Amino acid sequence: MKHLIILCAPCGTGKSTVNQIFKRRGLLPDYATLDSDDIDISWLDYKGTEREDQYYTDNLKRAVEIADDKNLLLVSAGMNPINFFEKVTLPDEISDTHFIAMVCSDEEIRKRLEARPAERNCGSDEFIQSQIEYAAWFKKNRGKFQKFIDNTGQTPEETAQIIAEYVKEVTYSKQS
Repeated sequence: MKHLIILCAPCGTGKSTVNQIFKRRGLLPDYATLDSDDIDISWLDYKGTEREDQYYTDNLKRAVEIADDKNLLLVSAGMNPINFFEKVTLPDEISDTHFIAMVCSDEEIRKRLEARPAERNCGSDEFIQSQIEYAAWFKKNRGKFQKFIDNTGQTPEETAQIIAEYVKEVTYSKQS
């Protein structure tokens, strides 16, 4: 049985950066740490169709396959605990699911998204505003997450360490 931990956050909060630190530094050796981009299932194939919610089940199923015999930390902008268990059919291998929400200040989201290369299509005022509003949703619902992190003023390494400590705590408490 595998632990599933989902790091969910708006764009611009540092999810992918933290995931790269996990991979580079080997902070979570018992976990496959996957970003949605690692899974190679396109949201655009589902968006606007009657099977839009199936994306999450298919994405998670493929992530479990990639993780092989390891636990799974999945980095995702779109998966969060609101309606998750209604939308997603969990693979049988998953024993428990935990959500970590990550946010930062509106100013930091704006700064980070404006700094991204144009080909990532993240710099428009409309897109940035949508991510700031999504961050507000996370902040309003902070009590619905097992772990909530505001990484404003933290380095990516500090944020990665906080997450790694939480993941190890979850893993250890479930083995006891």
